[in-house]
Amino acid sequence: MHLSEAVEGYLAHLADVRRLSAATVRAYRSDLADLVSALGDRPLADVDVEDLREWQWQAARSGRSKATSARRTSTLRGLFAWAVEQEIVVADPSQRLVSPKRGRTLPAVATAEALEGVLAAAAQRADGGDPVAARDHALLEILYGSGARVSEICGLDLDDVDHERRTLLLRGKGDKDRVVPFGLPASRALEAYLVRARPVLRARALEATVSIGSARNGGPSEGSGPARGERHAARARTDAAGRAVFLGARGARLGPRAVHELVSRTVAPSVGAEVLGPHALRHSAATHLLDGGADLRAVQEILGHASLGTTQIYTHVSAERLREAYRLAHPRA
Repeated sequence: MHLSEAVEGYLAHLADVRRLSAATVRAYRSDLADLVSALGDRPLADVDVEDLREWQWQAARSGRSKATSARRTSTLRGLFAWAVEQEIVVADPSQRLVSPKRGRTLPAVATAEALEGVLAAAAQRADGGDPVAARDHALLEILYGSGARVSEICGLDLDDVDHERRTLLLRGKGDKDRVVPFGLPASRALEAYLVRARPVLRARALEATVSIGSARNGGPSEGSGPARGERHAARARTDAAGRAVFLGARGARLGPRAVHELVSRTVAPSVGAEVLGPHALRHSAATHLLDGGADLRAVQEILGHASLGTTQIYTHVSAERLREAYRLAHPRA
């Protein structure tokens, strides 16, 4: 089996068997496409450890970080482990690779006081009656209040919210479900959005579907091919959005890019950054939980981390904050 064919088989395995997210599979595809480009589409059995080292060396020479190099090594090991299991190759040359030690980068975290200001400003904008502002307020509260990933929040459906218990049913990596709590401020903001703002956004999607379905002067009739296809696509988007908790300005299900833009615009200034992703609210939620005395295992369950080691980085963040407070306050620091 040639390298390109093996890559496609492995990617199918990641998507269909391991049920990895589309974004994760795209990352694997990017790394492995680079491998095929560098080595050529030769038989997989002809690839040896020197070929793999050369590929990694070229990446290092081009300025790739240690974290990227470590990820690419992990990708290689996954590919060859699968190939051995499928009896495509007998030996696994990737086992002889040395993975570079990743440097530990502490995540960007906003202080609780800074986020209080961000959320208060969002609440004030929501009071103006703009449905998008009300959605943004609820979205920020839920992201921070639950510590959820942006993909989990964008995929949230109405039936996934238990208002009485104040919990969310989230579908995480590998389609693993977990239930996480959220607080009273988030509950109030979400309730206000669902009652007053979401129906307005939902109506916009319905209006757009009706508009597309109507025959226009000088345009194609409703029954013609292009118009019918456009109408069916719009209806499918509207039906899917009907279940979504968070809707975009035009009534479709909200996407991660819009959430990223919102967090960059509202939260980034509080940590002195020009650009900041939604993960910063997740980092902040985890750090503030630990600062408040939450058990590390409980935080692991809330975040949906498969490994406790992934959660432990937040203990380093909390320790750094303690050290900084000590340095500023203690006379013998």
